[in-house]
Amino acid sequence: MRRHPDFKAYLALISVCFFWGTTYLGIRMALESFPPFALVSIRFLLSGSIMLAAVVWRGAVLPTGRDLRNACLSGVLILGIGNGALVFAELKIPSGLAGLFITISPFWLVGLEALLPGGQRLHWPTIFGMLIGLCGAALLVAPDILGHGLGQNTLAGFLILQIGMASWSLGSIFQKRQESKAHPIVVGAVHQLAAGLASLPFALLVHEHPVAWSWRGVAAVGYLVIFGSIVGYSSYAYALDKLPVAVVSVYPYINSIVAVALGWLVYREPFGWVEAVAMIVIFIGVAVVKRHSFSRTLAPSAPPAVQNKAVTVNENNSAKM
Repeated sequence: MRRHPDFKAYLALISVCFFWGTTYLGIRMALESFPPFALVSIRFLLSGSIMLAAVVWRGAVLPTGRDLRNACLSGVLILGIGNGALVFAELKIPSGLAGLFITISPFWLVGLEALLPGGQRLHWPTIFGMLIGLCGAALLVAPDILGHGLGQNTLAGFLILQIGMASWSLGSIFQKRQESKAHPIVVGAVHQLAAGLASLPFALLVHEHPVAWSWRGVAAVGYLVIFGSIVGYSSYAYALDKLPVAVVSVYPYINSIVAVALGWLVYREPFGWVEAVAMIVIFIGVAVVKRHSFSRTLAPSAPPAVQNKAVTVNENNSAKM
């Protein structure tokens, strides 16, 4: 097995599937000690600084000028707002439910791509898949809307995540349309540092509850920094470089399963037959959208360079670090 040429790449993919799934629980634990803006700022300032120091030590090319500005803007959109929305959503809803909602992020990706100049138009199979997935999401928010929920403000958490997914998708598309000489891991380090810096003024100026220092909260932040941001992102970049896009794109499904399982095990977050059916419906909808988007980007009429770029945009930016 270890002699297989892609052994390390599959190992990296497994780490992405597991570690990014555990970050939902890590965020919930960290929120017991740290307010949202402080958590986002501390996490990404630490991970971005560590990653940048490592790549500079290895002599990597750093983005400058316009490339640096674009990377910073993408980082604020993807992580500052995108991941920040996840943090705020977990104040409203269980971590497992948040992980399940985020599985529909490809809908935002293909939708925004269709609206932007030069993007691929939506076709009926894609729209049909999106409707299927949204029916699954509706199963989850309907009890809260109808007043039969279990106390969680599911609708509020769902809407907050829509802001985050829209920002994450917009930042991902913007970054993919830029040409940069820097390695993707270097750009990812800039993303994280920019997100941490952008969140810092809000952490200092917005009235949040004071930090309740605890070993559990500090350990959760450390876990997010090391395994969620540094190990998770590096593994993702390596797997994406070595494995087919269709293989790498399985990670959001596994992330949500890991998030739901850990949320139930640690916090006994509710998960019954309604949630199980909704998960299956969402998975089917996302699979239809991804399958159709993937087949269209490989159409013979498109030049190879355009095909590769489109596949990357449509398939591989739905994860939350």
